[in-house]
Amino acid sequence: MGKAVSSDIVGFVGLGTMGRPMAANLIKAGHRLAVVDRPSLTEDMRALAEVCADLKALARVSSVIILMLPDTPDVEAVLFGANGLSGTDIAGKLVIDMSSISPTATKSFAEKLFALGCAYVDAPVSGGEVGAVAGSLTIMAGGPEEAFARALPLLEAMGRSITHIGTDNGAGQACKIANQMVVAMNIQAVAEALAFSQRFGVDPAKVREALLGGFAGSRVLDVHGKRMIEHTFAPGFRIALHHKDLRLALTAAEEFGATLTGTAVVETMFSRAIAAGGGAWDHSALMRIAEEDVGVISLVD
Repeated sequence: MGKAVSSDIVGFVGLGTMGRPMAANLIKAGHRLAVVDRPSLTEDMRALAEVCADLKALARVSSVIILMLPDTPDVEAVLFGANGLSGTDIAGKLVIDMSSISPTATKSFAEKLFALGCAYVDAPVSGGEVGAVAGSLTIMAGGPEEAFARALPLLEAMGRSITHIGTDNGAGQACKIANQMVVAMNIQAVAEALAFSQRFGVDPAKVREALLGGFAGSRVLDVHGKRMIEHTFAPGFRIALHHKDLRLALTAAEEFGATLTGTAVVETMFSRAIAAGGGAWDHSALMRIAEEDVGVISLVD
């Protein structure tokens, strides 16, 4: 994999919990960044990046534009809204969307951008804020070979495991949804098992210790299992965002007449957490729903 650093300017849109450290790692790797002026823009980013008045100005100075946004409508607005990137000449440029959004919408966005002469790669990530800070994200990319090759040096500055899932746009998003399904069902399984053991009068810490040594061992049991036992639910990845990803999975399944039974169950658990005021809880806080279900706690005062 090539490590050459381009002298071209990279526009970065979406300097949130994940986007800010990702942008910082691009700068650390020697890439020149442009960002849009916002009241929330930090002083260090103002000092390190070219600050543009709006998205159109950013598009004019950037050869590559990276998006890291919360949801499908946000990406659509940045790309095609009244003040979006497509409002200026973006022919010859490359858009890398690292948000987690609808694979169907991604295909549509790609077609529109191709018609404008702009290349497009969908490259959603896994690894949370910790991975974003460490530059160790798992990145799942979809898009034509040439566009992926162009994106690769930038992706390498932000991630450790980078897989080109397929040459069709939307392939990366489909893989990310699959990732979120697996993680969500793992979290639900661990939460339910630990809550059950607690209700049965068994020390859940001892149960976790035993399970980690067997076939039930997993990264979720290791990391999130500890958080569940300690009830430390400050967000690394918010329930509201994981719920959004499962809704994307269920909507995509409906489009081709499929049923995702396990995903639907966990989506309901996330919905209950949100209804209890837990949208900003870490997704490991599904433990609270599991504990309520087995009668350990009540989320209703």
